[in-house]
Amino acid sequence: MKKEFNYKLIFRLQGSLLLVESFFLLATFFVSLLYRETDAVYFLTTAILALLLGVSGVFAGKNAPLAIGKREGSVIVTSTWILFTLVGMLPFWLSGNIASFSDAFFETMSGFTTTGASVVTDVEALPRGMLFWRSLTHWMGGLGIIVISMALLPIFGFSSVQIYSAEVTGPSKEKLHPKFSGTAKRLFGIYILFTAAETLLLCVSGMDRFDALCHSFSTVATGGFSTKNASIGHWDSPCIEFVVIAFMILASINFKLYYFLFVGKIRKVFSNEELRYYLIILLTFTLIITATLIDFSNPALESAGEAFRNSLFTVSSLISTTGFYSVDYSSWAAVATILLLILMLIGGSAGSTAGGIKIIRVLLVFKYCYYEFKRMIHPNAIFPVKYDGKIVREEIITRVLAYVLLYCFLAMAGSLILSLSGLGFQESVSSMISCLGNVGPGLGKLGPIETYSSIPTFGKWFLSLVMLIGRLDLFTALIIFTPVFWRK
Repeated sequence: MKKEFNYKLIFRLQGSLLLVESFFLLATFFVSLLYRETDAVYFLTTAILALLLGVSGVFAGKNAPLAIGKREGSVIVTSTWILFTLVGMLPFWLSGNIASFSDAFFETMSGFTTTGASVVTDVEALPRGMLFWRSLTHWMGGLGIIVISMALLPIFGFSSVQIYSAEVTGPSKEKLHPKFSGTAKRLFGIYILFTAAETLLLCVSGMDRFDALCHSFSTVATGGFSTKNASIGHWDSPCIEFVVIAFMILASINFKLYYFLFVGKIRKVFSNEELRYYLIILLTFTLIITATLIDFSNPALESAGEAFRNSLFTVSSLISTTGFYSVDYSSWAAVATILLLILMLIGGSAGSTAGGIKIIRVLLVFKYCYYEFKRMIHPNAIFPVKYDGKIVREEIITRVLAYVLLYCFLAMAGSLILSLSGLGFQESVSSMISCLGNVGPGLGKLGPIETYSSIPTFGKWFLSLVMLIGRLDLFTALIIFTPVFWRK
């Protein structure tokens, strides 16, 4: 028999997390003041509201039992994203910079889930405070609001295995420290280091400090919100593009590998199968798409170099699920478009800020299929699936297969629902794959140089839910809708 649901602890923890959001809102208020913008008042008002709600939640959960089960962990994680979005959208909506409630919710959910799909048609018309908050929602959501907060929540007396398990993506959740808050702090430290390094390099490459910081927030979080209408293409700078390429790739690699690198466990890094196959896929797709872009009737070295650069940037952006663009890839040949859709589905590494199915799951599914062929030929032989030289347990394989099947089913069902709402075939399929994988731009009328402003209101709310489900790796969000979850 299941124990009683711990509502009081959920109120207390949600209140503590809202205090964290109020801190970031207050930081944005000072940025807006720095640029002498009148919109500063909306950030201050929202910060005060978040503070009051946070304090109320802490008091409502006073003397709550500190035990957190899987049910509480799933509810805390899922409701946190919704609550953070409802509060975080207020500066956009109250200021009138995004007049529609639905649009403001969509934009903020896209920010916190690091999707990067936008309804803003003229980004450069937004005040700097709004641009900063827009990118900061990426940064907060990138490593996970919960994981980031776990580095701070011991101050409030919290430390939970279940929250970490519900938030961190991938079939493997290897700890870097005996305490989960210690793991969160190490991940957070790497996250801050990457943000600072990219900001510095972008400044050296020609961006001003504000744009460099905002784009670092988006890149390290694999988000995709830019301060310019033309995204990274605005600068038309190979140097800036290669800096962004480097950090998109770095941010989509399992963060625990950087920790191993820093502590001298280099062998663990270079023997990692997921990393090896990730780089192979990235390079292979880049070369194939480069070949489709080169004009072989006049294959000048300069033309080939530009084709490779554009291909590498786009492939890195989509496999990392960042969503930045330097060129309009929606006009490329059909074969290139199909390859880009495949990259959106695959995504980056588990344990990174990237979305998608994840390389490790794709790898395990292909291995399982390969060994299934071998079992058909040699029915009495035993061919265990191995990863990094270790046998993968059968229940892990079953869970991975179930995940990939559910992911593909949701992608198809969601595409059908979107088509019924009035979207075209290309827009329905690409937007569903893009939002489920937290990529951002789609294809056709929702391509990189377009926005999601034209889709129906129903489509925006539906895709907001899809972004949340994708960010929480499907099961964490969907399990709440099953009767067995709430049964005592």
